[in-house]
Amino acid sequence: MKRAICLLLATLALAACEPPKAGEPVVTVDLNGENSEDGAPAVASAEGTEDTVSAVPSLGPSACSTTAFEGIDLTHCLANPADHVISAVYGPAGGDTAFGNLAAMAKAVNPQDIAFATNGGAFSDDLKPRGYLVVSGDRLSPLDQGTGDGNFYLEPNGVFFGTNGKWQILTTATFLRTISDRPQFGTQSGPMLLIDGDLGPSINPNGNSRAVRNAVGLDGQGRAHFVISNAPVSFGQLARFMRDELSVTDALFLDANSSSLWDPATGRMDKGRTGPILLISKKAAQ
Repeated sequence: MKRAICLLLATLALAACEPPKAGEPVVTVDLNGENSEDGAPAVASAEGTEDTVSAVPSLGPSACSTTAFEGIDLTHCLANPADHVISAVYGPAGGDTAFGNLAAMAKAVNPQDIAFATNGGAFSDDLKPRGYLVVSGDRLSPLDQGTGDGNFYLEPNGVFFGTNGKWQILTTATFLRTISDRPQFGTQSGPMLLIDGDLGPSINPNGNSRAVRNAVGLDGQGRAHFVISNAPVSFGQLARFMRDELSVTDALFLDANSSSLWDPATGRMDKGRTGPILLISKKAAQ
């Protein structure tokens, strides 16, 4: 009897050391004799209790990184036309009600398809876009050529737009004069931070106004740089960072205080209110 038990134990020990055959689920046996399939194995802790380990799909490396400029922490996210698709998003398909925040929008997409998302431009108290907004080729709001108070109307404001991987930032006046075909996406905001490598005329290099702000800019390779400050920053600091550190030539301010970012790869989900949203998807997942 003892010899039979020893042989059985030896056989079990040898089987436990052999890798499972390809295509077979890995089964873990806990100390209480309960099994669970690969993806949620029951693992016995040192105290003999069970901890459930849930498998989380890999979302790949983040397109965003944190850096510092002039003592201010900033997050920089890079979109490359070869790897990403940029879309403007407002609300659930077929409706004219805004998602209102990035978390609500995230429920409508597959996180594995998304590189990141950010608030996409100026909006009113009712979350309606302040100016031009094109979503999937449909114009939801016309170009605003008026004057008024607030950052949006600091001259010049501008439009970030694109079709088939060609992304552009133009002043509102230049956009109106030169663009006749409606783009796949477009959003209007202001002021312009950089125009052809120079600070916009409304940007004070050392202004006293400080806020959590975000912007988008384009470099000479056609890549889009999205920057959000993690602490209050001036317009001038934000513009200089994009020009001097990122080699951005044209940049458009998007918003302040409600600035927000969703980065699925790191789990960052900011809670700011949003009207228009800019969604950056992974091209390979399209």
